Amino acid sequence: MNVLGELALWIALPVSLWGMVLGFAGGRKQRGDLTLSAERSVYAVFFLTIIASLGVVDAFLNDRFEYWYVANYSSRNLATYFKVSGLWAGQRGSLLFWLLLLSLFATIAVWSNRRKNREFMPYVAGTLLTITSFFLVVLLFADVNPFETLGFTPADGAGLNPQLQNYWMTIHPPTLYLGFTAFTIPFAFAVAALLNGRLDSRWIVLTRKWTLLSWFFLANGIIFGMRWAYEELGWGGYWFWDPVENASLLPWLTATAFLHSIQIQENRGMLKVWNMGLVILTFLLTIFATFLTRSGLIESVHTFAQELKIAFIFLGFMASILMAGLVLVLYRLPKLKSENQIESFVSREAAFVFNNLILLGATFAVMWGTLLPLISEGFTGQEITVGPPFFNRVNLPIGLALLALMGIGPVIAWRRASKKNLKKNFLWPLVVGVVTAAGLWAAGARHGMALLTFGISAFVMAIIVVEFWKGTRARARIEGEGVVKAFYHLVARNRRRWGGYIVHVGVVFVFTAFAAAPWYGEFLQTLEPGETMTAESPLGHTYEMTYEGISTNIRDPDKNLQWQATALVSVRRDGEPLGTFTTEKRRYIRPEAQIVTEVGIKSFPMEDLYIILADADLDRILQGDAGGQAVTFNVLVKPLIAWIWAGGLIITLGSLISMWPSAGAVRAPTAARGRGTTGAEPLPAGD
Repeated sequence: MNVLGELALWIALPVSLWGMVLGFAGGRKQRGDLTLSAERSVYAVFFLTIIASLGVVDAFLNDRFEYWYVANYSSRNLATYFKVSGLWAGQRGSLLFWLLLLSLFATIAVWSNRRKNREFMPYVAGTLLTITSFFLVVLLFADVNPFETLGFTPADGAGLNPQLQNYWMTIHPPTLYLGFTAFTIPFAFAVAALLNGRLDSRWIVLTRKWTLLSWFFLANGIIFGMRWAYEELGWGGYWFWDPVENASLLPWLTATAFLHSIQIQENRGMLKVWNMGLVILTFLLTIFATFLTRSGLIESVHTFAQELKIAFIFLGFMASILMAGLVLVLYRLPKLKSENQIESFVSREAAFVFNNLILLGATFAVMWGTLLPLISEGFTGQEITVGPPFFNRVNLPIGLALLALMGIGPVIAWRRASKKNLKKNFLWPLVVGVVTAAGLWAAGARHGMALLTFGISAFVMAIIVVEFWKGTRARARIEGEGVVKAFYHLVARNRRRWGGYIVHVGVVFVFTAFAAAPWYGEFLQTLEPGETMTAESPLGHTYEMTYEGISTNIRDPDKNLQWQATALVSVRRDGEPLGTFTTEKRRYIRPEAQIVTEVGIKSFPMEDLYIILADADLDRILQGDAGGQAVTFNVLVKPLIAWIWAGGLIITLGSLISMWPSAGAVRAPTAARGRGTTGAEPLPAGD
């Protein structure tokens, strides 16, 4: 199977290149036979990539350590599901996995349009096969072939990094890759529209669900990564502005901007050049994220590249895409002129433009902070560090502006908002926001930016609640339905609009959780067995942690453990027992005798208790010295952490609702859309 897998890659490259040529030739010459051959090449590449991927998985499952990739990312005692995840655990397999998902989505896009939208498909197939050809070239010629063999067969492999042996890491990378690769479809249709000159809103309508699908996976992938960092890295945080964390955030920011700005093109015939630029930029950022992780140019817990050759190949590909995109946009510039202009800064289109500008500002700030150390070292030879303080200081006001616009944009009127419209939609939500901030201040909260965040969050939530209530009440009155039934039918009839509002609810939850950061409590104390420490919650609870003792496990090859020290802690909250928790230090045999901290976490709806074994005399403990059992605990009390994960679930729900076809939805004709509408649609997702 392994030999067959490598052979499949070598066959896939000429098939992909041939199909690429046929696709563009078929579009140029308007020949259906060439287009059909290109589409069949898409199917063939997908089939061959499946064979190659199965070959890698088979090598992991059967401990084929003669392969360099398996020897460096697996071991005999590794759990089966981690062996399967070896397909995306390292550089070589993850590039193949990227190709697999790309060819899967390409196949779905081509198959679903086999009898419609034929004017786009030659160029769509050609563009998709161009990208698959690039990844095949990387895999076969950039020294990252997953089927490369060693000159000998080790008795065992180096094993998977213990910090990656976590449930969230089995789903976090694939989810992000799904988001990266899904956006290739909107990019391909945009290129097709530029090449065939059909530059109305049709290509946007055809790819709306693909765009939201990509956004959905990127959002969930980011949340999964935050959860992994929170549970596994043992520092109590969930986002460190790591370069690869930032790389996943960048295309999400621009995809969010694109999702909102296409509403202006659909409803007012504006921002056509802007939207083309956004779709090209977002695709480039998905490639850039892959480049950062695998180029070897940055240091990160996520990176695993060994060869710089791949960095130059990626840079060349991104430069080629950028130049081709600029040439095509400039060539079609006369057809990309706006049909209307912004008539007032107090209008929905103006709010969405501000939203886009702020999102791009955030994108630039994050990218600049990520690349500045690399740029500095390359030009001056001096290493500089850009850490969380920079990113937090720059992005906090940006985030608050976006949060406010999230409430304003969907309900303000198109073209020009009247004073009556502004008063009707914003007076009471504004009162709710001010009262919320004032009430928290009166309760003792004094952190200005946090209070502002809570106030804006309440303002946005009030707008959403009012919109749902008005829609439900109107339907109940018109249709004679009960409130629950009216609410269900309201959402079902326009899932795109109301699903978008639900997404906004999830975002409000996440922002509210972020705003609680100034009230995180940290307590550090050294305890002997039997001693107790206390931690006060900002919500008024008192936690008592009694150190019961520490147990050890020495040399357990079946678990890849050199040693394991587990501290037992009994916890009470306000006198009520919560049970016994464990926090550990582990030293693994492979790779490189790595020491990992495992934390104890107790989650409540309003706060988390986070217990870290911070320090101990491990030499004496491992020797069984009864006098050396003292350990230092770092106890964190973190309000509203659970709201981040709840917000992620709400975002997921809203996205799924938005992607589901609306019952009886009727799309307005193009001419009508050009005149504008009054419906509030916060997040375009397809009808």
